[in-house]
Amino acid sequence: MTSRERMLAAINGKKTDHVPLYAWVFGFKAPPHLAWSRAGKQRAYWYSGRLEHLHKKPQAWDIEDDFKRVEAWLSLGMDDVLDVSVPWSQDARVTFADAHKPAGKDNCPYPVMTREYQTPAGMARHSVQKTNEEEKPGWVVQPDCVPLIEDFNIPRAVRHLVAEPDDVAKIPWLYQGPNRPQQEWLAQRMAKVSRFASEHGVLVQAWPAFGMDAAVWFAGAEGAIMLCMEHPDAFDGLLSAIHAADKARTALALTYPVDMVCQRGWYSSTDFWSPAIFKKFLKPRIAELAGMAHKAGKKFGYVMTTGVMTLGADLMEAGVDLLYYVDPVQDHVDLAKARKMFGGKMAVAGGINSGVTLATGTPGQIRAEVKAALETFGNQGGLILSPVDALFPDTPWSNVETMIAAWKENR
Repeated sequence: MTSRERMLAAINGKKTDHVPLYAWVFGFKAPPHLAWSRAGKQRAYWYSGRLEHLHKKPQAWDIEDDFKRVEAWLSLGMDDVLDVSVPWSQDARVTFADAHKPAGKDNCPYPVMTREYQTPAGMARHSVQKTNEEEKPGWVVQPDCVPLIEDFNIPRAVRHLVAEPDDVAKIPWLYQGPNRPQQEWLAQRMAKVSRFASEHGVLVQAWPAFGMDAAVWFAGAEGAIMLCMEHPDAFDGLLSAIHAADKARTALALTYPVDMVCQRGWYSSTDFWSPAIFKKFLKPRIAELAGMAHKAGKKFGYVMTTGVMTLGADLMEAGVDLLYYVDPVQDHVDLAKARKMFGGKMAVAGGINSGVTLATGTPGQIRAEVKAALETFGNQGGLILSPVDALFPDTPWSNVETMIAAWKENR
């Protein structure tokens, strides 16, 4: 089987030649024998197209590097995926200006960066502290401005973009589907990706939907929760504006030969929301995107790393085909119960923890975790063995080697 055939069979709940092993990378430090250089610069840390348009990386990385990474993983017998991040735009009438305030002003210990937008619905302001942490090798870094979407913004915000209910009206102008230049960019990117994927037999997944993650990017974690509790109509309006852009991005992605479209859901779990809120505000919107994918003959993936046993039934009912991730350590998931709950209905990726097990675990612990996942699910489809939720700059290569060896012994 090709890697693509193996991954799709696992997602479809069908027996494969062996259980796939796929490791998403978020600044993973490659061993010297797998590293490469381009334009005279070594690609010492690995990323993927999933991060494009989302983070400022400390080193250059482009689609040709994605291809090199795929070839490296395949050379080890593993599986890999080509990620395509679908861009988003703002209305052409929107303008913005950036400003910086030095540390010490208004009792703020750090410099404050502000991006002020002028929209047809009025002015919107987003202010974030520039905290200047030590930039450790491989990790993404805080930009020198305030992008609309960036994880750094959430805990450092002085004023979130949506700080009060009236700010919701500005979001439809600031977050929209791709404009003409972005559509042309995506067409060029997909032509390269499709050609490589076909030649090398790897799966292609597009990332066109933010859902609740965008609500937290725009309003902050506490701000989004309070908006939901105190102003549910405005909260619903915020999610509707986000969903409209997500739908536009998804519709465009589905015009290309992708195998799956995926929605982020890191901020949609029970760490933030009750099951009742998830069912009311998120489930119908997830179901609509999944329906779009299925109508186009594509699979639909969703990311949630905690609370999966609580919200799993809703995800299955919404039409999710692959859940990233099940984590036996961080989320305390009993894999036997997960297999019983999801088996034959929704495939899962995960089974081995990266933040603890692969970061600091002993070879015995790593082997035991891999063996438990493979023995619990067996090779009947439904499992993609995958570190939850990525290989990071501090993930030791020796531990990755142990994971691969244990997988080969037990798959």
